[in-house]
Amino acid sequence: MTRPVDVARHLGAVTRTVTRTDRDGKPARVVIAVREFPSDPDDVWDAITSVERIPRWFLPVAGDLRLGGRFQLEGNAGGRILVCDRPRHLGLTWEGGGQTSWVDVRLTSLKPERTRLELEHVAHVPDELWDQFGPGAVGVGWESGLMGLAEYLSGTPAVTPAEGMAWLGTDEGRRFLRGSSDAWRDASIRHGTLAEAARAAAERTYAAYTGTGEAADS
Repeated sequence: MTRPVDVARHLGAVTRTVTRTDRDGKPARVVIAVREFPSDPDDVWDAITSVERIPRWFLPVAGDLRLGGRFQLEGNAGGRILVCDRPRHLGLTWEGGGQTSWVDVRLTSLKPERTRLELEHVAHVPDELWDQFGPGAVGVGWESGLMGLAEYLSGTPAVTPAEGMAWLGTDEGRRFLRGSSDAWRDASIRHGTLAEAARAAAERTYAAYTGTGEAADS
């Protein structure tokens, strides 16, 4: 990052929900992150769908970013555009590691120059994997992306993916990863996960994101 980041403000700006649903006839886990942005829906939509703008806050992307088209994020997932209702609803598959899940982003205008973004990620997650990492496995990653989008839309100069990853290794970045892991732990507990199990999963998630290997066994 090119300037100090208000980690507490970013963490406090996100509402996190964990729930369940059925997808294609099978039980699925749902992770939902909601955040407001200081821009109108058309601008937010353009920022999350433009090949030129996505790399300024997330990752370089290639492909055909229109209904039915396929995309590929550099070093990350790819997928297909299922819904493209500008500037309200973007739906896509999220394909990586031999698995397919589904992401829906919905935008709502709150007032001039302010937009509510709701990101919902639905996945068929094996119980043992969910027990190991909980919702933070994907929640922390999406939350870091939303932080990047907020910084970008607030006028912060764009950073490269390498600079963003380097920031996560700083004390400031680790505070963000710690806070996000803990916040998704709390969302998991609200969903009904036993507190001890949720805490252990959050520790393993934090260890995975920081590369510390300090996974909790209790």
